[in-house]
Amino acid sequence: MKGKTEKNILIAFLLNLSFSVIEFIGGIITGSVAIISDSVHDLGDALSIGTAFFLERKSKKAPDEKYTYGYMRYSVLGSIITTVILLFGSLAVIYNAVLRIITPTEINYDGMIIFAVLGALINFAAAYFTREGDSLNQKAVNLHMLEDVLGWVVVLLGAVIMRFTDIGVIDPLMSIGVALFILINAAKGFKEVLDIFLEKTPDGIDISELKEHLTSIEGVSEVHHIHIRSIDGYNNYITLHVVARGDGHEIKHKVREELSEHGINHATIELEDEDEHCHEKECHVKHSEAGHHHHHHH
Repeated sequence: MKGKTEKNILIAFLLNLSFSVIEFIGGIITGSVAIISDSVHDLGDALSIGTAFFLERKSKKAPDEKYTYGYMRYSVLGSIITTVILLFGSLAVIYNAVLRIITPTEINYDGMIIFAVLGALINFAAAYFTREGDSLNQKAVNLHMLEDVLGWVVVLLGAVIMRFTDIGVIDPLMSIGVALFILINAAKGFKEVLDIFLEKTPDGIDISELKEHLTSIEGVSEVHHIHIRSIDGYNNYITLHVVARGDGHEIKHKVREELSEHGINHATIELEDEDEHCHEKECHVKHSEAGHHHHHHH
């Protein structure tokens, strides 16, 4: 999988990069702001694919002493960079389109039609190359490709309509449409990524339900100090204290099984006896005091 993903991302990157340059020139020649806006979109995508490519490679590195959780977050960082580029790109496009509505200019419709057909074809090829893949990054890249195809189909339709009706304002309106689309998607992506960095409980995991399931395991009387985080949107980690009696190995095994049913495959479990006093509970009252107490013990 790994080599294939990378090669595909690289192909998509080169296709998009070279095309967005051709396209930008084409937009200027034809006088179409919709084509220019698509070129900004494509450039943003090319950059994001580029960062995806290099950071994806880094994110595949095995955990080591410097990064004990591995490098997966680099992939997530890739999607943050992409998202920010797209947010700014789409705002710039909207700004220019509004100027164009205020002061319309001449557009070469035939040239625009030819470009739109080219654009749709090239982006379809790129989308085809990146259709497989399961990292957030790879998904993001593929989504961009599909958006590009749609963007071009819209531009093509608009160009054909303008060719026969000569309503030039359609061009900047399409451009704003494409930009808003990018903006909304980028904002959504940004939120997802922030959730990961803020250690929010991963989607689809209900802690109270998880507690219920765990305490119904034979021998387990309660669970507390549950902390769940996702490293990259796919790998979920949990740490928890389990108060139990009986065979420790058996209980841990059952707890792990239950956790993996909830989509958590990396677990650190602390076992406690029922009469054992959990130290961390005291710490929760007042951190500063607890801190001082600890010092006195030494």
